[in-house]
Amino acid sequence: MSDTAWRSEPATGAGRLSKWPLSGGAGRMTSRTVLVTLLVAIVSVFATAAVGVPLIREAATAHARQSLREQANVAATMLAARSGRPVRVQHMARLMRSNGIRISLVRAHTPDRGWVPRSAMRRLGQGKPVHSSVTRNGEEVLFEARPVGRAGGVVLMQQVSEARGETAGLRLALALAVGASAGTLAGVLLARRLSRPLRQAARTADRIRQGDRSCRMPLNQPEEVRELSSALNELTTALEVSERRQKDFLMSVSHELRTPLTTIRGYAEALADGVLSTDADTAQDAGHTVLTEAKRLDRLVTDLLALARLQADDFAVEQEEVDVTALAAAAVTAWRPSLEGNGTELRTELPSHSVRVHTDPVRLRQVLDILMENAGRVAPHAPLVVALAADAGAASDSCGQVLLSVRDGGPGLTDEDLRVAFERGRLHHRYQENRPVGTGLGLALAAQLVDKLGGTIAAAHAPEGGAHFTIRLWG
Repeated sequence: MSDTAWRSEPATGAGRLSKWPLSGGAGRMTSRTVLVTLLVAIVSVFATAAVGVPLIREAATAHARQSLREQANVAATMLAARSGRPVRVQHMARLMRSNGIRISLVRAHTPDRGWVPRSAMRRLGQGKPVHSSVTRNGEEVLFEARPVGRAGGVVLMQQVSEARGETAGLRLALALAVGASAGTLAGVLLARRLSRPLRQAARTADRIRQGDRSCRMPLNQPEEVRELSSALNELTTALEVSERRQKDFLMSVSHELRTPLTTIRGYAEALADGVLSTDADTAQDAGHTVLTEAKRLDRLVTDLLALARLQADDFAVEQEEVDVTALAAAAVTAWRPSLEGNGTELRTELPSHSVRVHTDPVRLRQVLDILMENAGRVAPHAPLVVALAADAGAASDSCGQVLLSVRDGGPGLTDEDLRVAFERGRLHHRYQENRPVGTGLGLALAAQLVDKLGGTIAAAHAPEGGAHFTIRLWG
């Protein structure tokens, strides 16, 4: 494993589960899907009818015209052969009338029916066939005429509506109705299939809202449903981890609060009962103890408030050009008396020139103070090094990278510790019985402050044998 573990945001269930969409939403989605599918089917039917009906009518008309032409040719052939007249001609006429075709025979240039157009007679008189259509009383009428001999002929007439018949329209209407029904049925089935995982997700979310963290959704097909199920399962796991960490954190904070309160209460009761001696030395010791515990409580409450403020949207970060070399030197000067008074060997590795970045000097100094205080407390008789490194860009007042680090020669951290170093109370809970610890909030506060400054913070193993914390900023 690498010696360095860069901080990343922990997978927590940020935000409260207050209201989850329940099965009613899935039901409404089913209804809407069915309605939309039905509307699509209806629109498709009308669009098909708008395009198909004219095409069918045109095809039926062409078929009727071709059929009438063939029958005119047959009639002219029979009349020209003079076979079976007039019995065959009468039989042919009856068959044609049954199909809606009217027939007229022309003798000596004179038709035996009055509906024959004069234009047709003129073409017959010229010995030419007739292929024409006219509109009568709003209906299209087809005419086919063939000359027979020198002065005779045969004329056939049929209305287009009779030639088309009613069956084509009925077939089209039936086909469209079947298509609409099939589309509606498909919509119902599709809506049920789409809403089934949503209803299941709603039930799972409701169980999560009620506090059940054991529920999981199956990872079914299709891919979108699988992604939804996976996301919901990950959310449940994140909530479970977050609640467990929150519980551990609250227990740790409760323990930290209870210890100084118990001490203060004990001294207060002893003073009230007159158990403690009233001489100056005893009173001074009692006052010193109470003051120390009160400061401990104040530090814990201050850290808690600072962490709460960091979560607020209006947390103020005032960026300006900062000389990090001077800031680190000032921090070392401020901490030197107390650290060296406890036996700490304080050293610096600072450049001789100014290293400038655009950041908030107050927040950066706050982070540096947290790291130096932690190092001095954990390793009171070990070396403590404050180091600063920068590339040429930062040194020349342009965009560059700055590394501000604090190293110590204390007991150090394990590889597992490096992964959780910036989570609230994790190291405190692990080492509160083995080494001097603070409130358990300092490193979490430092990490969030660095994040607000637009930088990163890392935990690693120090060359001195202890912990190594590095703040990375960009100019």
